[in-house]
This record gives sequence, structure tokens and C-alpha cells, in this order.
Amino acid sequence: MTKAEHAPETQATKFLKAHKVPFSTHLYAYEEHGGTKVSARELNVDEHAVVKTLVFEDDNARPLIVLMHGDCKVSTKELARQVGCKKIEPCKPEVANRHTGFLVGGTSPFGTKKAMPIHVEKSILDLPLIYINGGRRGFLVGIHPHDIVHTLATKVVEVALKT
Repeated sequence: MTKAEHAPETQATKFLKAHKVPFSTHLYAYEEHGGTKVSARELNVDEHAVVKTLVFEDDNARPLIVLMHGDCKVSTKELARQVGCKKIEPCKPEVANRHTGFLVGGTSPFGTKKAMPIHVEKSILDLPLIYINGGRRGFLVGIHPHDIVHTLATKVVEVALKT
């Protein structure tokens, strides 16, 4: 359900427009703790094409973002190995909110409050189109995955665990 005329203006959409990234807007009924299963069902798309924006911290409490398929988890052990630190763990929701400026469930890698390293799962780049949070709960944007690489300083990782 594309509702471009009713799509909210967020830090993420402002960022995408400023960088001239073409995107489609997709609103859906947000469900608390529904995650990508709900958004994929509501948009009638494969959950593998819905990309989560996850905020982690390294062993020095430095934040980083991982972009991961909706139907996969992040191997924090493998992520730590690939980025060269001892340990990585998910941020608490209030800490993630402080780093990004977005509420958990509405976190986008575009237009974050703080600049932080962004890691993208390699296989996401093989998809023709992805749906990623547009900066608000219940709001995804559809973009070409290579636009992430062109607009954000991303590092490609291979840390996906099938759920």
C-alpha cells in the first residue's frame, strides 16, 4: 500500500531527498513487538527483503548499526571478529534512541542523530529492492540496496544467522 501523499516527513526521508535517492513510501499498521513479520505481511512482501536497522555497541560502548534481513539474526560473535573487537552486544532501547534519534521500531540508518559505522549484510546487496524503516514506526521506504552503499559509509559483513 503506497501512500506517498500521506507519508510522514522524517529525518530519514529528508536525508534521502537531500541525497537524491529515489524511494517509495509504505505505511502499515504498526504492532508492538511485531517486527519484520508484521511489516512483511502488511506490505505483502518477502520478510527477507525487509531490512532491520539494529543498533549495537562494541566493547568500548561505541555504537554501530547493522542492516540485516528481517528473517535473520546477527551473529554478534562473528560481527565482533569481522570488525576487530572482542565483544559486541545489542544496545538497550533507550541507548539506541539516544544514538540514533529514532524510537526503537522506527530506527532508520538514514538521518541518524550521531554518525556511526554502518555494516550491511552482504546478501542484502543481491536483492532487487529492499524495504527499510523510514524513520517512524509503521513506515518503511522501498529503495534499491546499492543506494545504501552510495549514500552511507557502509562496510559489508557476513554475519547472518537464519531464524
